[in-house]
Amino acid sequence: LYRARNFKQWMAKGLYLGTLMVGLEQKVMGGNVPWTLHHKHADHEMLKPASQCTPIEYPKPDGKLTFDRLSSVFISNTNHEENQPAHLTLKDASVPVNVNLYTYAGPEARFCPAAVYEFVKNDDGSDRLVINAQNCVHCKTCDIKDPTQNIVWVTPEGGGGPNYPNM
Repeated sequence: LYRARNFKQWMAKGLYLGTLMVGLEQKVMGGNVPWTLHHKHADHEMLKPASQCTPIEYPKPDGKLTFDRLSSVFISNTNHEENQPAHLTLKDASVPVNVNLYTYAGPEARFCPAAVYEFVKNDDGSDRLVINAQNCVHCKTCDIKDPTQNIVWVTPEGGGGPNYPNM
């Protein structure tokens, strides 16, 4: 990964210049370049409001080649002890619904690979965010991608989390 660290930054400068510079770095210099290009913006700053995007309709998982997120969490052997403090918290509990859901169409429910965040309807019809922390695979995507930086991820106690036995 270290040798390919500049790929995205070069390609952001355009197809021709990006291809030329990535080729120079990878083929001529073997990825061992004395410079590192940096992103101009943090990842969470680049999320566009839902009004500027078209919704993507994904095909349903077939169970052979593609799987739903909860099946993938099951395969990861994720385990968390019951009586430990929450490792996923919100700075302000109203932000996911009042800002993220209405401005960005609730990105928490989509960017988490383990389906930790879920928007559900209350009895009165209002929305609320449910955090299923027991599904967390500790990827920290929520800490990086949350557009309001409202989610706080801390290392859980007890050594829980995913356990990939064949790695």
